[in-house]
Amino acid sequence: MMLRPKVLVANRGEIAVRVMRACRELGLGTVAVYSDCDRTALHVRTADESYHIGAGPAVDSYLRIDRLIEVARKSGATLVHPGYGFLAENVGFAQACVDAGLTFVGPPPDAITRMGSKTAAREAAIAAGVPVVPGSETPFDEHVPEDVIAAAGTQVGYPLVVKAVSGGGGKGMRTVLAPEDLAAAVRTARSEAKSAFGDATVYLERRILRPRHIEIQLLGDSFGTVIPFVERECSIQRRHQKVVEESPSLALTDETRRAMAECAASVARMVGYTNAGTIEFLLDEDGKFYFLEMNTRLQVEHPVTEMVTGIDLVHWQLRIAMGEPLTVDPVRALTPRGHAIECRIYAEDPDQGFMPSPGIVRSLSVPGGPGVRDDRGVAAGFEIPLFYDSMISKLIVWGETRQQGIARLTRVLDEYRVIGVRTTLPFFRWLVAQPEFADGQFDTTYLDALLSARKGQPFLEATEADVDDAVVVAALAAWSRAHQASAGAPTSSASGVWRRAARDEGLR
Repeated sequence: MMLRPKVLVANRGEIAVRVMRACRELGLGTVAVYSDCDRTALHVRTADESYHIGAGPAVDSYLRIDRLIEVARKSGATLVHPGYGFLAENVGFAQACVDAGLTFVGPPPDAITRMGSKTAAREAAIAAGVPVVPGSETPFDEHVPEDVIAAAGTQVGYPLVVKAVSGGGGKGMRTVLAPEDLAAAVRTARSEAKSAFGDATVYLERRILRPRHIEIQLLGDSFGTVIPFVERECSIQRRHQKVVEESPSLALTDETRRAMAECAASVARMVGYTNAGTIEFLLDEDGKFYFLEMNTRLQVEHPVTEMVTGIDLVHWQLRIAMGEPLTVDPVRALTPRGHAIECRIYAEDPDQGFMPSPGIVRSLSVPGGPGVRDDRGVAAGFEIPLFYDSMISKLIVWGETRQQGIARLTRVLDEYRVIGVRTTLPFFRWLVAQPEFADGQFDTTYLDALLSARKGQPFLEATEADVDDAVVVAALAAWSRAHQASAGAPTSSASGVWRRAARDEGLR
């Protein structure tokens, strides 16, 4: 009997669970890895088999390429899916998989190398005839060269941004408004880039005022087919970090969508790209778009694309990696059906500057209903560790129209409960009620300005103080009393009694 192929999922949390579920649907075996603090994590429970790889800090576990390759050999896994984050865009890991005779579920190492560098990616976009933001084409890693200083005032122009060549997420990035601030901004950006990515090289790029951040999902196979998908709107950001994503964007006409999609596909073809990737663009106030960068992996926000196209991107990642030709209908991929919105729910305290809120998740109450998807990597009783990203789940809703999607999102956020840690749920309840959000009138500067205008006003009301253990114990006691009182009543439910009891004890 032929053994089914196994996939080592070299990640944790929500994305590991997501990949494992796709593997199971395709009849593939799954192998999990875990650190000391993830022994009982949901992704470990979901996998067919699991292996310990080290201590809690990622550098001692999830970033250990040698241990991951060893687990693949020991388990008999032949494919490795990196998820996102950790080693997903690490060319050394991709190459190590190739050298070990494993199939890396992602692009080839040379594509990661070329598109992982912002300056090399700009060169590829220029070669493909795609518009790029004006910038200094030669990166530098020490003092600002004289020719760069001259270019800053003429070729680039102020305001400009000093950007790290490697990495992303707003790290190694500084805005410069005037020439006298350039040297200090370069020093700060270089220091941050060196610490975050091990590479202090930076370059200059013109700052587009009040842009929208639009991205195009791609799939490419090993036969030369590249399919671009309908765009994702990712302009609602806090300190350059995406907070809410949706598809399609209200800012794009059908003509601009087609043009942006073709530009994205052209860049991918230029570098021989295969598997899943995303081309990111900036859209200015005049409707002109510019290549920003490429993410050579599956994006956090991929579910919104799946919701409006009905196409499973992770299925296709695995199928492409196993040598199948891409048979996605390009018209279907580029034609949105309805509207999808995603919120990233983190264990963070929005009233303390979104500081991480580690601790034990005592209880989860996840809403349901048509058009609701909750991609979680956490279960009740699980402790949110200090060592990793504190995402609890990605909440995605779908509606026939954006208005219906917002109404559904509002309802679901109101019903969603996490007991035991502070979360960003109160923040999202506030955000979706803002008129600019409802009208789609925002850009990448919108959320930071909105938060600044709050001037410390709390998101949490007194009735939402749901993290104190004493309150949780009191609520459980109240639930027990109410449940006993309602015994035998056919119209009551345990979950409903819990919600009423929790509310009575000051939980929402």
